[in-house]
Amino acid sequence: MSKTIVVHADGQPIYSIQMEQDFSGLAETLDPLEAKGRRLCLVMDSHVASFHQKKLEAVFAPLCASLTAFVFEAGEEHKNLETVNRLYEHLIGEKFDRRDILIAAGGGVTGDLTGYAAATYLRGIRFVQIPTTLLAMTDSSIGGKTGVDFRSYKNMVGAFHQPSAVYMNFSLLSTLPEREYLSGMGELIKHAYIRDIRLLLALAAQGNEIRQKNFSVLEELLYQSCLVKQAVVERDPMEQGERALLNFGHTIGHAIEKLKNFQLLHGECVALGMLAATRISIQKGKALSEETIAQMRELLAAYGLPITVNSLSENEILQATKLDKKMDAGQIRFVLLETVGQAVIDTTVTEEELLAGIREVLCQEGK
Repeated sequence: MSKTIVVHADGQPIYSIQMEQDFSGLAETLDPLEAKGRRLCLVMDSHVASFHQKKLEAVFAPLCASLTAFVFEAGEEHKNLETVNRLYEHLIGEKFDRRDILIAAGGGVTGDLTGYAAATYLRGIRFVQIPTTLLAMTDSSIGGKTGVDFRSYKNMVGAFHQPSAVYMNFSLLSTLPEREYLSGMGELIKHAYIRDIRLLLALAAQGNEIRQKNFSVLEELLYQSCLVKQAVVERDPMEQGERALLNFGHTIGHAIEKLKNFQLLHGECVALGMLAATRISIQKGKALSEETIAQMRELLAAYGLPITVNSLSENEILQATKLDKKMDAGQIRFVLLETVGQAVIDTTVTEEELLAGIREVLCQEGK
């Protein structure tokens, strides 16, 4: 069973998100792009290539005029301008022009990097997202935010560049280790907390099916999650307002991710950041209770996501949080919960409130 979501800009359709159990619908997805007469470049990291390169090449080769592959070393540390430069050199060597297409096959690192290269090569060429992780399916493959890390600063260099299509093949998730698979639930749970209480209830009820990789159940939940992101990015494609709500859990989460040298996965850090942000929401008198945060802890733990972090000090996290790129005139734009299912942007979070959020997730002796 397949599902399709069409993303619009200014009321006009700009690309589709196709959900399938295999690659049977890929030709139909690429047909409007006139891929048969174009060069395609598969961009993937070494980890994805080891599992899927031969399969992807066999699938894409009949659908285009010529196919080439660019493989870079796996890891967040390779999501940088040096890797982008090597991709530029590859595309120049293969004589890619503006009508040719990049295929981002992988997780968020690959999608962000490929999208940034597509946005800047020849001032912009097309790219297609083929997310191979649940995290990329529910978040980074949708919305057109692209970028790379600059030194120790995550996604500091980037551009808005919408994909020409997003094709989600759930069978690609079969090779994921459980921890990496479940990391994607951090972003999916985030979408439920900021906009969709019904999705939150379904997530609480169907944890066993998701953990067992029941892709039929996952497809429906992911569909609902993607509808949340679709609605937000359509209303605010350039992150001038509402789209910032998608950063719930990311401010403190990014600080922890950086301080742990990316030993924790992104979705795991978002989970920690959501707990911290919920504690701050309670501190600020929002319509939440201790039961709210207890239920969040229980749900995150049920999906194998962390609820505490160790080997960090509250001051380290505080200082790293203050370096977050989402600043507004020197004040952090924090995303809090007004209530479950309704997120708000707040620029009045005090250092004391911030520390309360950090302590919520900091593993302390005897705790």
